[in-house]
Amino acid sequence: MAIATGTAIAIGATVTAGATAYQASVANKQRKSADRRASAAAREVEALKESRQEIINPYENVENLSGLAKDLTGMMNNPFAQLGVATKAAEIQMEQTDMALANTLDTLRSTGASAGGATALAQAALQSKKGVAASIEAQEAQNEKLRAQGEQQLNQMKISEQQRLQGIAISEGQRLQQAEIAGKQFEFQTQENRTNADLDRAAGIQTQQQNLAVQAQNSQSAAIAGGISAIGNLAMAGAMAGGGGTQNMGMPSGGPQSFAEISDRRLKKNIKLLGYSPSGLNIYAFEYINKKFGKGVYQGVMSDEIPSNAVVKHQDGFDRVDYSKIDVEFKQI
Repeated sequence: MAIATGTAIAIGATVTAGATAYQASVANKQRKSADRRASAAAREVEALKESRQEIINPYENVENLSGLAKDLTGMMNNPFAQLGVATKAAEIQMEQTDMALANTLDTLRSTGASAGGATALAQAALQSKKGVAASIEAQEAQNEKLRAQGEQQLNQMKISEQQRLQGIAISEGQRLQQAEIAGKQFEFQTQENRTNADLDRAAGIQTQQQNLAVQAQNSQSAAIAGGISAIGNLAMAGAMAGGGGTQNMGMPSGGPQSFAEISDRRLKKNIKLLGYSPSGLNIYAFEYINKKFGKGVYQGVMSDEIPSNAVVKHQDGFDRVDYSKIDVEFKQI
């Protein structure tokens, strides 16, 4: 009977060791694959950083538009500066009056008129010439003034038109420069947004693969720890079978509930956070790597996250939990 039991234990240990080695190998491959992908993502991040566009100054080609403003003083003049005195017409009128007076005097002499009549006639002729001259002078002066005013208005209209054209040229130049600046800013920002999106994507892949590598490393460690524990339990069972003892290595008796109190993280797999206890302890769902401790999914805690007074340090190196000291119920779910 002892030989049969020892053979069964040896077979069980061999199977457990093989399963442990397989699980550890799978986890190791997953870790290496995740490391390679994380490294590739890291290289992509660095390449994107190296290829980022240089920061530009969109205002570097802005030109000074003050050259479009021209000095218009050359177009200005004083139309009243050359006003003259209208004398030619007056001279003609006076000549005509003198001729008329001479003819009248000739008539008086031929008729034998008195000298007094000639004098009166000469005075009348003189007044007439003065009146004619004054009338012509006034008309010429008025005409010259009107011409000067017209010239002044024309000059002002020309200057206003030139100022309008200069304003259009300067405004259009400013608009084109602003459009060029806005275009450069748009191109730069669009490329920058694309590069940042690529960086975020690559950095996200890198972080994800690093996390997967850590999880694979933990799975590998858990598989090895589970295998060691399973082999140790088999050895203990063999020793108990051979020695007839009933020692339970510090694990409470009583079936699955007793084994479930073995709450060392290294002995569990498929660990998922379910919620929190009233005191704030994390509550997990998990399975035991070694089905000897219990088959199916259980609810409980991790021994490394609870108060130390509820943790029982066992000589086999794996923690136990006294659930009577915490506000979390251990149960199969």
